[in-house]
Amino acid sequence: MDVMAMIMAGGQGERLMPLTKDRAKPAVPFGGRFRIIDFVLSNFLNSKISRIKLLTQFKSDSLNRHLARGWQLAPRFGMYIDPVPAQMRTGTNWYLGTADAIYQNLNLIQDEHPQYVAVFGGDHIYRMDIRQMAAFHIAKKAEMTISVIPKPIAQASGFGILEVDSDWRVIGFEEKPKNPKPMPGRPDMALVSMGNYFFNRLALVDWLTEDAKQNTAHDFGKDIITSRIKTNLVYAYDFSSNIVPGMEEKERGYWRDVGTLDEYYAASMDLVEVVPTFNLYNNEWRIWTFNPTQPPAKFVFADNERMGVATDSLVSEGCVISGGRIHRCVLSPSVRINSYCNVEDSILMEGVNVGRHSRIRKAIIDKYVSIPPGTEIGFDPKHDRERFHVTDSGIVVISKKTVIAE
Repeated sequence: MDVMAMIMAGGQGERLMPLTKDRAKPAVPFGGRFRIIDFVLSNFLNSKISRIKLLTQFKSDSLNRHLARGWQLAPRFGMYIDPVPAQMRTGTNWYLGTADAIYQNLNLIQDEHPQYVAVFGGDHIYRMDIRQMAAFHIAKKAEMTISVIPKPIAQASGFGILEVDSDWRVIGFEEKPKNPKPMPGRPDMALVSMGNYFFNRLALVDWLTEDAKQNTAHDFGKDIITSRIKTNLVYAYDFSSNIVPGMEEKERGYWRDVGTLDEYYAASMDLVEVVPTFNLYNNEWRIWTFNPTQPPAKFVFADNERMGVATDSLVSEGCVISGGRIHRCVLSPSVRINSYCNVEDSILMEGVNVGRHSRIRKAIIDKYVSIPPGTEIGFDPKHDRERFHVTDSGIVVISKKTVIAE
């Protein structure tokens, strides 16, 4: 299939601060071993689509290094993942919107001359066989297809909502409506746009060129969809019908927008369930990433009071659980939990060191933070807010390389 992918990975990720203080949102670590960008890239490669342009913009150094180390393909065989910085080819502006990001890089599409173009976001957690969406697009003779996920109406008002007819042709779009319109046959559910689009190349080029001449927000949702649904063939693809090899029935339709700290935390905690809905261990549809050389995880001391124990947790390579206990935690590589510690319901990123006798609960601790011995985090909200960022739901977030006073 003649498909080229354009992945939008240039957003600032302001709602994920302070995790995006020094990195782009798609470069934020997730699930211990991965970055958020790994999930969409894995979906494309597993779908045998390997011509990929990744559009970067803000704080892209960490993302670029990750791509250079872990995502080198074979360009001589037409397989590549090319990071493309904002080049201002059409003027002096940064990307003005999602549609403008693609418009400013139309030369990439025109050079490759694909029959179809997939425009996907780079910051969601899900598995998807993109070939099934492409087959739907072709069968409908569509010019644009939008991937959607049914969500309860009570939870849908924070998203872009599509209205479709009985044939799933799009007849309406609203951005974050107070009263989302229901999907056909399901008055309790609405169709949420996933921000993933599949185009005929000629339609995409024509529409973006026309939009660039107008005084619009240059956004796919607000402008491209709304201006084309009455005159062109725009369809919605039901993501909940998508099935990948090795997927259990309960994972169908699993999609998480990790755009806020609370959503990021909730998606991470999904992974430590005894039988998680989203299964990282599906070897028939792997999530690929950069794999640095690290020794195996180590658990030491067998004393009753000083025992290295991990329960209901993900523990990456290079970690040492040295006489401490963790429960419902996600540990990235090279984390050290020292003696007599107790860490619960937390996410610890690479190189975090937790000093002896510390107690931590419901926290996200970014890379290379050293927790002094005897520190308590997550037990005194007032004291935590004086030192760290704390979400409204009480998650304590400690930014990269923060120095904590003993």
